[in-house]
Amino acid sequence: MNLNPVRPELLFQKNDPQDPRVGEFVNVSQKNKVAILGYPDDEGIQNNGGRKGAGFAPDCIRSYLYKMTLPLLRPTAVPIQDLGNLKIEKTLENRHAHAKEILKAQLRTSPVLTLGGGHDYGFPDGAAFLETFPEKPLVINFDAHLDVRPYAQENPITSGTPFYRLLKNYKDFDLLEIGIQSQCNSSFHYEWALQKNAQILLYDEIQYSGEKASNKMLEFLEPFILKKRPTYMSIDMDVFSSAFAPGCSQVFATGLTAHEFMPVLKVLLKRLDIKILGIYETSPALDMDDRTSKFAAQIAYEFLFSF
Repeated sequence: MNLNPVRPELLFQKNDPQDPRVGEFVNVSQKNKVAILGYPDDEGIQNNGGRKGAGFAPDCIRSYLYKMTLPLLRPTAVPIQDLGNLKIEKTLENRHAHAKEILKAQLRTSPVLTLGGGHDYGFPDGAAFLETFPEKPLVINFDAHLDVRPYAQENPITSGTPFYRLLKNYKDFDLLEIGIQSQCNSSFHYEWALQKNAQILLYDEIQYSGEKASNKMLEFLEPFILKKRPTYMSIDMDVFSSAFAPGCSQVFATGLTAHEFMPVLKVLLKRLDIKILGIYETSPALDMDDRTSKFAAQIAYEFLFSF
């Protein structure tokens, strides 16, 4: 299946019945409720002129996720199937095609957590989701960038192209882009996304509205989360301030904080039927004390224990 199995040493074992850890419940049940798939690949980031390092993220995030304890108020394990990491072979386009087919097969039985890698994998994740759940699907992207850079077959795929490709290839879905920062997006791309009916909430609108940031985001989201819709949620870690997520190819002091984002995430996990949650652009090579990987692991943890 073009996958390398997860390394056994990442599946942390405390071996203490009074202190069980997440890693002890991976690949031990046939009744898996959620699957994990890693993309150790940053070619799309390099093609976009970004800094290398995100290829190390899936295993680094796992190393923190699998050491976590079970939730205090719900200390029951969620059976997890870790599919391992996509093999980095052939071309990036081939790898995207393999990722899409793996996801389409997996989505028939369980939701999936994907760990990037570059945000170019937002395209195979989104494509697999939209082809599996065509009935009024919702795509939510938390990101500093719109990622709607034009893409043509003769050009290399980049981490800036996933939502351009989705909007060009699929119809009848709602795309919400939240946390977009003015200094790293062109007005042309912004206008193009609006013409394609993307709904955009700029970082400035969140931060300087006079409202609590989490309330502003939930107010924007409210019309789209009235029903438990099938949803693909994409989280590019550069949406966060460099104080919380310094380990990304491009980061800014401005950006969401963990305290602003986590309440919104918890509401969305309750209100929506999230089929894929993708976490992208964590770069351990550029991080400080693995701060970004730890934050990504905490987001993954909230998703895993929302079922």
